[in-house]
Amino acid sequence: QVQLEESGGGLVQAGDSLRLSCAASGLTFSPYPVGWFRQAPGKEREFVAAIRWSGLTHYVDSVKGRFTISRDNTKNTVYLQMNSLKPADTAVYYCALARSGGLLYRTGDYDYWGQGTQVTVSS
Repeated sequence: QVQLEESGGGLVQAGDSLRLSCAASGLTFSPYPVGWFRQAPGKEREFVAAIRWSGLTHYVDSVKGRFTISRDNTKNTVYLQMNSLKPADTAVYYCALARSGGLLYRTGDYDYWGQGTQVTVSS
């Protein structure tokens, strides 16, 4: 059974940093693309970042230069380093894994999802 578990969320002030982690069990991360999405109250789930097996990364424009996605295959974990956080970044953050490739910015490209971790940024 494949499970993804996010951690690292919390309540921070604008300008602070957080690092989210996504740990997998039941399979090895390394061959598969992994993405981060977020969902704010009343809004649709939106793409944040993704990393392919090659290390190639993708970001939504609103987080470019502030967020960094990375992976540690030895720990079977993917990270999302979030710097210069803004109140607009407040959301539940989800990690997801795709069994195949694809454009990776669509929720439909992913096969497995974690339960999410809350990030709240106060002004």
